Amino acid sequence: MATETATPSVSLADVQAARERMRGSVYESPCSRSERLSKTTGLEIYLKLENLQMTGSFKERGALNKIATLTAEQASRGVIAASAGNHAQGVAYHATKRGIPATIVMPVQTPLVKVTATRNFGAEVVLHGANYDEAYAEARRLCDLKGMTFVHPFDDPVVIAGQGVIGLEILEQVPGLEAVVIPIGGGGLTGGIAVALKETNPKIQVVGVQTARLASMKAAVEAGHHVTLDAATTIADGIAVRRAGDVTLPIAEHYVDRIVTVEEDEIASAILVLLEREKTLAEGAGATALAAVMQHKTGLPPGTRTAVLVSGGNIDVTLLSRIIERGLVKDGRLIRLRIHLLDKPGALAELTELIATHRINIVDTLYNRAYYDVNLGDTAIDITMEARGPEHVAELLAALTERGFRHQRVQ
Repeated sequence: MATETATPSVSLADVQAARERMRGSVYESPCSRSERLSKTTGLEIYLKLENLQMTGSFKERGALNKIATLTAEQASRGVIAASAGNHAQGVAYHATKRGIPATIVMPVQTPLVKVTATRNFGAEVVLHGANYDEAYAEARRLCDLKGMTFVHPFDDPVVIAGQGVIGLEILEQVPGLEAVVIPIGGGGLTGGIAVALKETNPKIQVVGVQTARLASMKAAVEAGHHVTLDAATTIADGIAVRRAGDVTLPIAEHYVDRIVTVEEDEIASAILVLLEREKTLAEGAGATALAAVMQHKTGLPPGTRTAVLVSGGNIDVTLLSRIIERGLVKDGRLIRLRIHLLDKPGALAELTELIATHRINIVDTLYNRAYYDVNLGDTAIDITMEARGPEHVAELLAALTERGFRHQRVQ
């Protein structure tokens, strides 16, 4: 398919050189088989845990490779980047370790925890602009003004090669590898890994996964040219990129077998599964690959030996709390019902006894006599409950109907 972009500009030799350049400076994250996920998905699943990196994300690999290629003169002038999260910390950490001044431009409304973490890694943080695009423009301005080296989060062949080292590690860690599933934002991670895998063994399938709310790479590949999407909010903020990169698009077209999308509730469910069953913490972007696998969207045949990238684990605690709750709702383990009953002594006791009989735990209740079309002499109560899953909830609903309790789900 013809595109407006150049041909792929990253080679296997570039990735191999990056590995030697970075050796000993980046943690070789584990890629272990998951028995539970293999049974659940029908694939042979291996989780590549990049959330265990020092900065909690794969981003430091590309940042380090770029920093390691600087001349002495370039290093003395420092590096600069625009980021609101993982890339900022990766650049700050590895530049500071090498005694290189680092400046990170972040949007004014960046959460304090991310600003503080970046500063703690040694960078000077400049807060500018209402969004990433404005922060990026300011970083470019400062870069030109002060003669610094700009470290792009994904659209740089050197950065892409650094991310590609993950692919070389997976090849060694998973003998007989048949497929890999990778989150896609701008395309740097997927591009680097795809080059490493496809140039070593073209038969390995590469599946990219994007959030359905901002599937910019998928749109670009399908259109045959760059597409700029409208801004959108998503829990996978680490891959919320409106436009695929100039360098990464032709790599994706050349090496990625297919790109699929996942919904917000599916991502939330994957985060919950990783936390509860695998005892590992993933951010929204970090869980998108597993979300696609869990929802059987990858198009891979049963039994395929598949590496799944958990690309990062930097997630705000309050957001994690909401995601867990959302995931419980999606899995049918948290339910809210509005139940009508007579406003008389003993009516509530009869209802709660029925609920207790079915071993369902009440989390919260809210009475209302004036709304929801409640008849005089009746009341409505919203009850939030914990259950074992959809079948358990179905048992309760059948019992409520049998006992004459009028009820409906509350979303």
